[in-house]
Amino acid sequence: MASRDGYAQDRHRRRVSGEDSLLGTGTRQIEAFGRKVTTTANQLISPLSDPSSSLHYQHAMTELQKELRRPGIQQRVFSYAKASPTELVRSKLSTTEIQHRALTYLPDDLLRNIPENENVYSLFQGFQATIPEEEKEEDPHSRKRHQKSDPSSRKLLEERAPGSNEPSSLASVRKDRDKTNHRLEMMTVRKNMCSAEIREIDNKISNLNTMRKIVLDRLGDIEQNELQLEQELLELDDKFEEMAEEFDDAATLGNAVTPPTEVDPEDTAPDHDTLDLNESFMSASIYEKLPSPKSSKRQKPTRRKSMPIRHEHFEPGSNIRELQAHNDIITALDFDVPFGSMVTAALDDTVRVWDLNIGRCIGLLEGHHASVRCLQVEDNLVATGSMDASIRLWDLSKAEYSPRDNGSTRGNEDPEEDDIADEPSAPQSSSMQDCPLFSLEAHVDEVTALHFRGDVLVSGSADKTLRQWDLVKGRCVQTLDVLWAAAQASATMNSGDGQWRATGRLPDASADFVGALQCFDAALACGTADGMVRLWDLRSGQVHRSLVGHTGPVTCLQFDDVHLVTGSLDRSIRIWDLRTGSIYDAYAYDNPVTSMMFDSRRIISAAGENVVKIYDKTDGRHWECGAGMATEKDGQQPSTVEKVRIKDGYLTEGRKDGVVGIWTC
Repeated sequence: MASRDGYAQDRHRRRVSGEDSLLGTGTRQIEAFGRKVTTTANQLISPLSDPSSSLHYQHAMTELQKELRRPGIQQRVFSYAKASPTELVRSKLSTTEIQHRALTYLPDDLLRNIPENENVYSLFQGFQATIPEEEKEEDPHSRKRHQKSDPSSRKLLEERAPGSNEPSSLASVRKDRDKTNHRLEMMTVRKNMCSAEIREIDNKISNLNTMRKIVLDRLGDIEQNELQLEQELLELDDKFEEMAEEFDDAATLGNAVTPPTEVDPEDTAPDHDTLDLNESFMSASIYEKLPSPKSSKRQKPTRRKSMPIRHEHFEPGSNIRELQAHNDIITALDFDVPFGSMVTAALDDTVRVWDLNIGRCIGLLEGHHASVRCLQVEDNLVATGSMDASIRLWDLSKAEYSPRDNGSTRGNEDPEEDDIADEPSAPQSSSMQDCPLFSLEAHVDEVTALHFRGDVLVSGSADKTLRQWDLVKGRCVQTLDVLWAAAQASATMNSGDGQWRATGRLPDASADFVGALQCFDAALACGTADGMVRLWDLRSGQVHRSLVGHTGPVTCLQFDDVHLVTGSLDRSIRIWDLRTGSIYDAYAYDNPVTSMMFDSRRIISAAGENVVKIYDKTDGRHWECGAGMATEKDGQQPSTVEKVRIKDGYLTEGRKDGVVGIWTC
């Protein structure tokens, strides 16, 4: 009896401790199950010669088949076969357990964005904080109803607070204190809600910046593919023209075949008069060496059908490329369109043509006998004015140039991946041999400024004259004497200051007599060394108006329909109103202004520093752009900027060390 009680207590202890819970069976059942498994295994692996073991196995399989034939077991197996894993889990686990496991095993990516449980305010408090304070106050209609109630009852309510022995004054102060605490608590809730909203906006901005970078890279890939397709189209056009010419030649030869005829030997003797004429015209050896028009296979750098726009989405002040264009001071530069053709000139007596799309020099414009001081690029035409007192015109469409022969065809690259080449690239010397059109020679001193529009070109020289040229006939049609115009103006105004206005320019400044000019139809604006800006009428050859304000030589100017912007060595930029002739705005820098240009939004200028000075006309903001904004590279500061040009936010600047930088602004 004692042993039975001990067994019952031991079983109860094992059941409580969990030892009797495995597979819903006890220890004895597990032992019995193990013996059955062992016996079955022995029977299965015993030799087939033993008849008792084989019969036992057969009996076991027969019993198993009988069990499988039961309808209940077959239905259960069939239902398990049709059930999905989700249904199997739901059949075994309760909804609460599934929710618990789903929340327990969430991935870290989802758990990372869950805010910390540091907020002590409930959802109701957050909703209550969003309600304006005016709505929480008592309704004025209900207040009027209370005022119309019994005065005696209202007096009793004011004397004692409900459920307390405090006087009415202490109760009202307590009520005001609680109300103030509640309002302060609501203010804190609102403050935390605003802070959470700001953090959410910051996260959205960060995600949008990431998406913007991805789309910007995609735009760059599209422009690269677009450039390759245009090059393939150009090659196909050339191939089509060659095949068409070959087909025409074959057809011409087929039609020109005639039957042979007998020729008199005396008739084969050369005619002396004809021979002498041919020899005097051109020798046979020279004629054989001349290239045939059909033998020159050119790929003309014509204007692209679709221009790159990726630079418009860069951050202002981003560096697109830097080129070691020359080995001396840049004296002039200009380009037609962003990522188009650029022409640069320097004191090393070279004029280089660049393909801005790949950043390579594609040829030299050779013909001047001295350095070029001014130039302008307009579509495929280039006009250059030199210290040799001549002006030359060039047609870049006649250049023998293949973009694929000059390196990669990459377009506007990543601003952070561009390096400066150590030396200017050496293009083929014969690539620009067909570009010269004609030379204009009438000035007797160096040409320092020029501008052409349409068929009219106007140039300014150190010989103190302005000349108007007809580009169709290639000759000078009018000469304007600046000193004579100044004398006429002084005589008209009865001025006793003399014929030429004295300036207070620096002694070491070597200013050009004609610093800048621009023409439009019959209007001409010219800035000279006396600080005057004269507006000429080319139809009469007279000065229409003189703008007085600069105290130093004028070095650059540009005008549109309303305003004229000028830069001078007196360190100032002045904006004139052409309608009234008065100064509309002005600002100054620390150093003389050597170059200036503006577009629809910005005025950029070179003011004796290693950065480009930019003035945003829309918001009146001054900022700087250029290599000088970065840290020192190898212990050396970038050189001073001398010339600047801008079109559609695409900025190019030339420096004293011959480097040309390309930026977005």
